[in-house]
Parts: sequence; structure tokens; C-alpha cells
Amino acid sequence: MMQSDKTCLLVEQYLGYLTTIKGRSINTILEYRTDILSFFKFVSESRGERYTDFRYANLCFIKSITLSDMYNYISYCQSTLNSSAGTRARKIVSIRQFWKYLKTKIHLIDNNIAEELETPKLPKRIPKYLTLEESVRLLIETKASSARDNCIITIFLNCALRLSELAVLNVDQVNSDVLSVIGKGNKERKIFITPAVKQALTEWLSVRRAMCVDTDALFISKNHQRITTRSIQNVVKKHVIAAGLSPEEISAHKLRHTAATLMYKYGHVDIRSLQQILGHESIATTEIYTHIDEAQLQAAVNANPLAMMFS
Repeated sequence: MMQSDKTCLLVEQYLGYLTTIKGRSINTILEYRTDILSFFKFVSESRGERYTDFRYANLCFIKSITLSDMYNYISYCQSTLNSSAGTRARKIVSIRQFWKYLKTKIHLIDNNIAEELETPKLPKRIPKYLTLEESVRLLIETKASSARDNCIITIFLNCALRLSELAVLNVDQVNSDVLSVIGKGNKERKIFITPAVKQALTEWLSVRRAMCVDTDALFISKNHQRITTRSIQNVVKKHVIAAGLSPEEISAHKLRHTAATLMYKYGHVDIRSLQQILGHESIATTEIYTHIDEAQLQAAVNANPLAMMFS
């Protein structure tokens, strides 16, 4: 990690560990840094101290922090910063993991007080997704558009890729049967290609080969450079609107939700297989995709043998 003379050395060492050993993404690293340093700032200011940099946050300072300081900070995030339960939970994880690193990895503290820090209960939200009919409508619309855009939407709806995963795809990650996807933590997973994806890729690669490009990127922009995540989001928004769907409700990530939902609902995919396809570390994350729609709930209620017992 890049360090300056105004940073907390222990935090930067920890972030370096997350980068080189754990393979965390740059976005995750930035979140951890922000969470930990904002916590240090809160603690120092609550003690009436004012610092212009984080060099004060040495081991002596860290050892002086109490569990009450941690809970006070989370309370401050909720009451003053209006942080959501999800944001507060993330900050707690950041703090707990840093204290765990100090104790178990570099052995600078004897007692990990952050182990006692509880996370707030998170509300379970059913992810928004397109129905089968809406998905077909979107695919028909993109089919009439460009080969590139059609391939992008088809991969989203068939392979359940993350936006970031699709943006970094290279041509050599595609063969006749599978996509080799580099996911979170730089972990690779294989996703089998459906006939629809195979056709969309064939058509797009034929167009791409006719271009003079100096990049290995699978999807390229009008400037013949790797397409950005923002551009992909714009592609999705453009075709969602053209298909008569709501751009406020349907995003690239919602297409991932849609693919996972359709696999589970119509393909009867077991949750472990779905976890592998989606690239989730925890099966608890995958479980949000196994929601049951209202039609299934109604059918379940009506399946009760007493449902037709009326006069």
C-alpha cells in the first residue's frame, strides 16, 4: 500500500496484508481504511484531542481504545451520521478484522476486545429482478440492436456475472464451453456457456475481429478501448428504457439477480451449485436469491388439503 508520513503505519501494514495475502479488491481496501481511520478520528475527538494526521494512532493509542469506545462510535454512526444497518455492520466488521489482525497475525495485542462487538440485525430484503417475460422482452430489444450490447445483456441474464467481472473479461477467457471469470479476491471460477450465450459471443466476436483493436478486452468501446463499468451501466439503462422497463428499478446488478432467480426457480438448481456459479464465499449471501414469488406462495397455501373445504 502507498504510505505517507501522515498515515497510521499499523493500518497501512494491515491494508498491505489484505492486498498481498488476502487478495482483497481496491474498493474493499478503501472501505477498510475509511472505516478504521474514521473510528480513530471519532475516538480522539471524543477525548478532546485534535490531530491533523493519523500518526498519533500508534500501538499505545490503539491499546487505549475500549469496547465502550467501539459501541459509542457505532451509536454515533446511527444517530448523527444516519448510517444504515448495513453500513454500521460493515464498519463493525472492519474494526473487528483489524483487531483480529493485531492479535493473531502480528501479535501486538493480547486481548481482542472487538470480538465482543455485536453487529446490528440486518433486514432481509428480497432482491428486485425481472420476470421471465420482462427478460425475454429485454433480450428481444437488444437482439435488434448491436451485437456487442446483445452479448453483454445475454451474458448478464444467463451467467449471473457481477458488473466488475464482465468489464474485465478478456477474449482468452472465452472458449466453446465455459467462461473463466475472475471474481472477488482474484478468485477464478468456471461458468458453463448456454447456447444463447454461445450464439451472442459468436456474433460479437465476428464483429470484433473486423475491428482494428490493440487490447485483449472482450468488450470494447467506440474508441476501441476496454469498456468501462459506467459504460456498461449506460448500455443496460439504454436497453431497459427501450424495452419499456423501469431504469430506476433495473440495473446491471439487477440482471445478475434475475439470472440467479431464474436459475433457481426454473432450473431447480441446488443452493450449493448456485453459490459456486455466483462466486459467493458465504452460502448465506446466496440464500437471498432463493426467495419465493407470490405465485409460489399462493400455490403453497392452496395445496393445503383443507383449502377446498367450504360450504
